[in-house]
Amino acid sequence: MTTDQVVAAICCAAVAGAIGLVVPRALARLPEPEEADADKPAYAALASTRGLGGWAAGAAAVVAGSIGAVLGADWSLPAWVYLSVVGVTLGFVDWHTKLLPYRIVAPSYVVVGLLLGVAAVVTQDRGAATRAVIAWVGAFAMFYLLNLIHPAGMGYGDVRLSGLLAMALGWLGWVELMVGLYAGFLLGAVVGGILALARVVDRKSYPFGPFMLAGAWVGVVAGPLTSSWWA
Repeated sequence: MTTDQVVAAICCAAVAGAIGLVVPRALARLPEPEEADADKPAYAALASTRGLGGWAAGAAAVVAGSIGAVLGADWSLPAWVYLSVVGVTLGFVDWHTKLLPYRIVAPSYVVVGLLLGVAAVVTQDRGAATRAVIAWVGAFAMFYLLNLIHPAGMGYGDVRLSGLLAMALGWLGWVELMVGLYAGFLLGAVVGGILALARVVDRKSYPFGPFMLAGAWVGVVAGPLTSSWWA
């Protein structure tokens, strides 16, 4: 590991960890959906989960730190630090409610888009910017089609999340994008299947968002390795 990677890992972990501490406060202010399931836990109740702030800070720090260790001094790091915190939050919420809040996902498109836009201007990397846009549109269209075919297995929240993750993965490369998306489905099938057999989740309906988020992380950290296979 180079010096740049070590510094990037430490900085990303520190920033994401600090922001992660405010997750409970942000979650408590999240408005409830108009058409929510009666059995859905209230966001305010989830926000009061004991130790949530420390857990969110630690998880975000690990995710962002590992990404920094792989990417090094890359201009896309601010976007990935943001996504690390948002991803931990979305994963926690989706796991407990089977919902990916629009009030979190929609603004994240703007934030990530702006951060990657700044990266594109600074680096003059039009190829990465073009990939990010194509990946966003392509992934959204694919997941939207899956939602139309099997809405019980692919919620519209997952469709919205797919474009956000694909945008950031596409910036890094086509291999990272493919690995990130495929890993989400693989983890959902294997890990989700195991949890269903253990009766931890309902085998007919369990949240897919956490597996999509984990898959995106795999796409980033495993990207350099898998890219070398195609060289």
